[in-house]
Amino acid sequence: MTQARPFPWTRAGSAGAANTGAPARLRAAAETAAAALPALMLSAERLAMALQPGAHGLRRAGQGEDFWQYRAAAPGDSMRQIDWRRSARSDATFVRERELHTAQSAVLWVSGAAGMDWTGDPARPTKRARAELIALALALVLLRGGEKVAMSGALPQAGRGQADRIAHDLLGRTGPAPATDTPSGADLRPLRRVVLIGDFLSDPAPVAAYLSAAAAQGVGGAVLQVLDPDEESFPYTGAVRFHAPGAGAARHDTRNADALRALYLDRLDAQRQALSRAANAAGWRFGTHETGAAPGQALMWLYGALAG
Repeated sequence: MTQARPFPWTRAGSAGAANTGAPARLRAAAETAAAALPALMLSAERLAMALQPGAHGLRRAGQGEDFWQYRAAAPGDSMRQIDWRRSARSDATFVRERELHTAQSAVLWVSGAAGMDWTGDPARPTKRARAELIALALALVLLRGGEKVAMSGALPQAGRGQADRIAHDLLGRTGPAPATDTPSGADLRPLRRVVLIGDFLSDPAPVAAYLSAAAAQGVGGAVLQVLDPDEESFPYTGAVRFHAPGAGAARHDTRNADALRALYLDRLDAQRQALSRAANAAGWRFGTHETGAAPGQALMWLYGALAG
C-alpha cells in the first residue's frame, strides 16, 4: 500500500544522505530495540494468556499420557501392556494404547518491507508493530504447548528462553527496509508449519510460488495479512499525494482522491482473492487483520488455523 498525505506534504530526511556515521546509527538502533524489548514481551505475554493450549498429539500409538484406543493383544506385547479390566469384559485380551506426543516445529516470518512501518493514525500501531506483537504472542502460546518455534532463518527450539531469542530476532533487524519482502524457501521442511505475517500488497506471485513449494514438501501453515484501517477503507478525499515507501519510489498526485476509491477497493479485493486461492491450493489458511482491531482476534485465528 502506498502512503498518503494531503497537500502540502514534505518528506522528512534525505534519501541521498551519505552513509556516514553508520556505526553510530547501528548502535542507536540496537539500543532502541533493547529498550523496546521489555514492553513487547510484556504485551505479548498478556496477549498469550488469553489462550491455554495443550500439547498437540500426533495420531499414532506411542509414549504419551492420553488414551488413544484399545486393540487386540498380539505376539510380542508384554503383560504390563494388557488392560485386564477391559479384557475381563470379553473373551479377547486387549492392550490399551496411548497417543504419541511429538513436539512440532513452527517457523514465524514477519515482513520487513518498508511499507510495514506505516500507520494512518499516530494513535494506532504501525503494521510492523502489530505483526511483531502477534508473532511473539503466538510463539509464546506454541512454546507453552511444548512446540519448537523460531523466527525465519533460525532453528526452531523449545523452552521459555526461546521466546527471548524470538523477541530479539524481531526487534534486532537493522539496515534499510526493502520495498518488498518474500519469505525464504530455506525454512521449508517436511511436517513443519510456517506462519507468514505481512501486508502482502505487492505482487502476489512470489507468495503463491512459495506456498506451492511448501505444499510440495508437506509444509502447512497460515498467511495473515495485516493492514491499517485506512488501507481497508481508502478514506482520502480531495487533493492527496500518494508515495510508495523507500527512496526513489513511485508517487502519484491527485486532486480528486474520491474518484480512486472504487478502483483501489477492487484492486485490494483482487489481491486478497489471489492470496486466498494460493493458500487454499496449498492446503494453507488465509486471513486478514486490521491494526484498529484487537490483536487477540488475530492470535486466536492463527492458533485455530494451525490447530486445524
